[in-house]
Amino acid sequence: MASKRTAALEAMIEEATVDAYNDDEQLTGLYTMIEDNLAVPSTTTVLGVEVTVKKVEDWHPEDGAGTTPFDIDQINHMAALLGVPNG
Repeated sequence: MASKRTAALEAMIEEATVDAYNDDEQLTGLYTMIEDNLAVPSTTTVLGVEVTVKKVEDWHPEDGAGTTPFDIDQINHMAALLGVPNG
């Protein structure tokens, strides 16, 4: 039995991709769902350092990659969206 969190995530993925005809449209739907539902700014830990995720940008449907900017000691860095822990 899936947890409520997993079930909610699966429902969001289904909603984001239900009308997609190909991979690019699925990725665009997922990006839109993330953009609409990701609470930003939010904090997480990257390489042992607490960071603030500001937004998702540089979405590349061809490889499914998005990046998110964050600051460490007032220096801007980027991380692959899929590599940033959730909460």
